[in-house]
Amino acid sequence: MRIYPAHATDFYKTGHIRQYPPETSFVYSNLTCRSDRLARLLPDFDHKVVSFGIQGVCKWLLRDAWNREFFHRPKAEVVDRYKRRMDSSLGAGAVDVSHIAALHDLGYLPILVKALPEGSRVNIRVPLFTIQNTIPEFYWLSNYLETQLSAELWKPSTTATVAYEYRRLLERYARETGAPLEFVDWQGHDFSPRGMSGIHDSAQSGAGHLLSFLGTDSIHSIDYLEDYYNAAGTFVGGSVPATEHSVMCMGGMDDEFETFRRLIEDVYPSGIVSIVSDTWDFWGVVGLGGFAERLKDKILARRPDAMGMAKTVFRPDSGDPVRIICGYRYTDVTSLDADAVAAARQAGYDAVRHQGKYFAIDPAAAGTTPKLTPLGENEAKGSLECLHDIFGGTVTAKGYKVLHERVGLIYGDSITLERAQAILAGMKAKGFASNNMVFGIGSFTYQYCTRDTFGSAVKATYGVVKGVGRPLFKDPKTDGGTKKSAKGLLRVEKEGNDFVLYEDQTPEQEKTGVLRPVFRDGKIENEENLVTIRGRLKGG
Repeated sequence: MRIYPAHATDFYKTGHIRQYPPETSFVYSNLTCRSDRLARLLPDFDHKVVSFGIQGVCKWLLRDAWNREFFHRPKAEVVDRYKRRMDSSLGAGAVDVSHIAALHDLGYLPILVKALPEGSRVNIRVPLFTIQNTIPEFYWLSNYLETQLSAELWKPSTTATVAYEYRRLLERYARETGAPLEFVDWQGHDFSPRGMSGIHDSAQSGAGHLLSFLGTDSIHSIDYLEDYYNAAGTFVGGSVPATEHSVMCMGGMDDEFETFRRLIEDVYPSGIVSIVSDTWDFWGVVGLGGFAERLKDKILARRPDAMGMAKTVFRPDSGDPVRIICGYRYTDVTSLDADAVAAARQAGYDAVRHQGKYFAIDPAAAGTTPKLTPLGENEAKGSLECLHDIFGGTVTAKGYKVLHERVGLIYGDSITLERAQAILAGMKAKGFASNNMVFGIGSFTYQYCTRDTFGSAVKATYGVVKGVGRPLFKDPKTDGGTKKSAKGLLRVEKEGNDFVLYEDQTPEQEKTGVLRPVFRDGKIENEENLVTIRGRLKGG
């Protein structure tokens, strides 16, 4: 879609130039994340969001798009197009277009955007950026840009915050189970592009993911970071060869084993290859006696690549992810009588094994006779235990099992923070380290976020009318406080590990603090690179 920047707003914005009081000369606004009450994050979330995306939007939108589609095009073309859109949708003459013509004559956006350093973790209700006009007659422009700035900025910041929570979760389990922390860089893999609201949305969202991880299938997110965050020459992200269901189906059900063999031995005799394994019968692939066991010698014989890797990764893509990966916690019992089963359940087991057969304990069953459901051995053990039975492995310094270096697992269907935590907890309970598993984090995580996840909003807090400054604020009595805005000119200071907002500041005070210019009169200021931003986020 071709974007006409002057049109990239709500219709109601077009009339605000006439609605402001006469002799208005200055409008000052900010973007703030006002609440995390709708966010589905970890229980110990510390109410801080990651500041990210502002430099990118200033570059591609406020500079490049406005120049390309407005300032660098003939005045008559852009003004006539704007007038035609207003006349056809609001009525002939409903919107005077002289201010659009005057803006084109000026030749640049007369605004100043100040922002907190990207990669910073910012307290809820502290502004991520402010925007103001730099020439009095263009007072209308500050909030005219609200729609496009809000639409483009909430997603990368939100995604960066959620990705950071995944990172925090994975690091915690790595420490608890003795897994190497460097593996976490690759343990959260971006699977989201196809489920996002377009490629541009995917690029900006995926860039937020790449602040915390290196694993991604979003090629365009790497391009975005190279273009707008000076990441050329930096390792931004990567992936591995991987199959899809069309590949696995093409050889037919009867030749599925041959498809696995060919991929492992002929197509990818070295390096990492990820293979979708649930096209028909997942347990027939990774279970005891299945393809993995039949191909064991060939899997172990694959050659390391230049990075020293020769791993075959099995990818389930359906079912209950906790059960698929972890199976059940089971214990041997001498009988299936009520007392034995009840004792097993009380001890924290959700299944029992009796005379080589497995039974799930119904957690909802009441009374003295717990209900038992027969389980297959593979289902009871789960894919981790099955692969460990086949290939063996090692043990971390903290006593947790790690699969043989030539095999691995990735799960990427409907992963959420809650499900990832359940999988990690299940792995730990069965004695497996966290680095046995890679998570494909997809649109089920990132597209389930909205502007309301953190209550992101752009609001005006100060104006000047007839040369007199006026603090502005919103505090509706019908709201519980979520929509309450800041008031007046704003200053943000870094105090310890927190960003602190000071409201109702003087013009001199507003010029101090840690909000710094990033865009002024059509040009980028205080430009940063990906390495710096990643380092800032890693430092907390």
